[in-house]
Amino acid sequence: MTITSGPAAVEAGPEGWHLTLAEGRIPTLRLPGLEDLGFMAASDLPGAEIRALVARHGALLIRGLDMASPADLAAAARAIGVTGVAEREGFTSRVAHPDFVYSASEWPSEDQLCMHHELSYAAVVPSIALFGCLVAPKQGGGWSVADGERVLELLPDALVARFEREGWQLARHYLEFGHTWNEAFGTDDREAVSGYCAGNAIDHTWTEGGGLRTRQRRAAILRHPVTGRRVWFNQAAFLHESALDPVVREHLEEIYGVEGLPFRTTYGEGGSIPVEVVDTINEVYRIACMKEPWQDGDLLMLDNLRMAHGRDAYEGERHMAALFGEPVRLVESTA
Repeated sequence: MTITSGPAAVEAGPEGWHLTLAEGRIPTLRLPGLEDLGFMAASDLPGAEIRALVARHGALLIRGLDMASPADLAAAARAIGVTGVAEREGFTSRVAHPDFVYSASEWPSEDQLCMHHELSYAAVVPSIALFGCLVAPKQGGGWSVADGERVLELLPDALVARFEREGWQLARHYLEFGHTWNEAFGTDDREAVSGYCAGNAIDHTWTEGGGLRTRQRRAAILRHPVTGRRVWFNQAAFLHESALDPVVREHLEEIYGVEGLPFRTTYGEGGSIPVEVVDTINEVYRIACMKEPWQDGDLLMLDNLRMAHGRDAYEGERHMAALFGEPVRLVESTA
């Protein structure tokens, strides 16, 4: 393996691999091409070597694959040894494909997707996230990741202390429009949803209009189950009510009140999180983030418990596939 700008030793890999480690960039692995074709089949990935690099760096962008369809991402997952799981409690719609592969979140292309860990508010969280770039955007759409250990180091001590003491709380209101509870929980059965909430430490109330309100309190700082190191792990900033479009927010508050907003975060004991705190968290993410523009066929593998991720605005056609696997339970069942 050839290493470029590597500040630390890396496990040996097959000859012809080229790993780039540079300040501000996602660790990027270039695989050897097949003669003049310039790609390797996703199903041929050597899983043990890939996992070793992800365990060391937290994130690995693999370049030089033939990934062009959701089925290719499923093949890559099998080669690496990652079994996908169904998404529950999602915030945006996704198109579901076979083998638990999904499209990217249906998030407006003109908006930035803020830094977050997949399902950090859930009781059971995928520890691995895979993203495949089937068609890269012509402009923008750069991918960002940030190490939760580094974020925790950069945040002010007083801010960390309160979140560590109280955790954070997420309130959601599933309305009759937008991303409904039926879509989020993958069922039209209210009893099944109530059972899920009871088993995952989620307080819930069914509304007269057919909607659902939920509230869940979670730790804001995680001790990684493998490394034992502390990481910043929450979506208190991403899902803060200030992230809503001001016009939309005002309209919803007029109809439903503050408790009726589609999402709202507070400190764990219910105190409001000031906008200044949200701004500080987002600024630290900006400082800590590593970026890399997508290329057709790229595969990104993340330790989802350690690494947050986000996406810049973009223009033009863009097709992504995602798979989340190897779930771990972080919150005890209350059922």
